[in-house]
Amino acid sequence: MFVGQDSEVVMNRFNKLLQELIRGTMTRNTFQPWEIDILLDIEACQLREVVRRETLRRYQKAVQRAMEKGAPTPFKLSEYLSNKKHASESDSSEPAQQSGAA
Repeated sequence: MFVGQDSEVVMNRFNKLLQELIRGTMTRNTFQPWEIDILLDIEACQLREVVRRETLRRYQKAVQRAMEKGAPTPFKLSEYLSNKKHASESDSSEPAQQSGAA
């Protein structure tokens, strides 16, 4: 997917792509194949307009942290949302398990 691309170059392109999406103005018309994958995934997630900008900002920061820690490529928004959902489900299920065990 990212063959031959330096992770710093990938991170810069990812940041530019997300900034354009957050601003709502796409200033280019050529994309790397991985950028198209990211765009299609974001579109498939069907974010409500009210939360779109903030969700994209948080997603961008999560990808930046992951890549700073050594992730070779940006993960998709759908993965981010899925991980967030699972984390909140496990957080909310812990007190129920504790009270049930008592």
